[in-house]
Amino acid sequence: MGAPSLNQQINDYLEPLNSRQKKAILTIAKTFAEEQEIIEYSEAFKQELDHRYESYKSGEKLISETEADKRIKKILKAGKRK
Repeated sequence: MGAPSLNQQINDYLEPLNSRQKKAILTIAKTFAEEQEIIEYSEAFKQELDHRYESYKSGEKLISETEADKRIKKILKAGKRK
């Protein structure tokens, strides 16, 4: 008889746990599963990223970090008013 499978080993450890402990393990397992989800970007979003990258590579004028910060703060401030 071979060594127990990974699933069997996990089940063996879970069996004697109380309900509180099992809930904690379930929370951890759910967190692992959520981390495994792959973010899928739309084709339109990918095309926009490609366009922006090509613009950057071709030397198109970029905004400064300071200007980007100003624009972001303005957008966030406007969003809070809604």
